[in-house]
Amino acid sequence: MSNKALVPHLVVNDGEQAIAFYEQAFGARLEAKHAADDGKRLMHAHLDLDGQALYLHDEFPEFGGSGASAPSRLGGASCTLHLEVDDADTAWARALAAGAEATMPLDNQFWGARYGQLRDPFGHMWSIGGPLKD
Repeated sequence: MSNKALVPHLVVNDGEQAIAFYEQAFGARLEAKHAADDGKRLMHAHLDLDGQALYLHDEFPEFGGSGASAPSRLGGASCTLHLEVDDADTAWARALAAGAEATMPLDNQFWGARYGQLRDPFGHMWSIGGPLKD
C-alpha cells in the first residue's frame, strides 16, 4: 500500500474557527494542530474528513507574497473542493446549518448526480455530490 496522497491545504483567516466549522459542517475530526510563534494563529492543523486528510493554517502575509493566500485576500476562491457522499441532502443540510452559504442549489443534475455548491465562512468553495434523489 502506498502512502501517497493529494491533500488539500487551506489557508484561512481564523484557524480555530475553521476547525470548529469543518467539524460541525462536514464531521471532520482534529488529528493535530500546532500554534504559530505568536500564540494567536495556527501554523498547521490536520483534520480527518471521513478517512481523508484536510490540512489548514492561518494566513501569514508577513512572510511575503510567495505563499498561499486566504480567499479574502484573493477576492475569491481559486478552486472547489468536492465531497462525494452517500446522502447529499443530509450533508448539504449539515453544512448550511453550520454556516455555509449555498451558491448553486442542491438538485438532481443532468449528468446523473445530486449536486450543489457552497461557500464556507472562510471563502472556500465546496461542492457536495451523491446519488440522484427520487
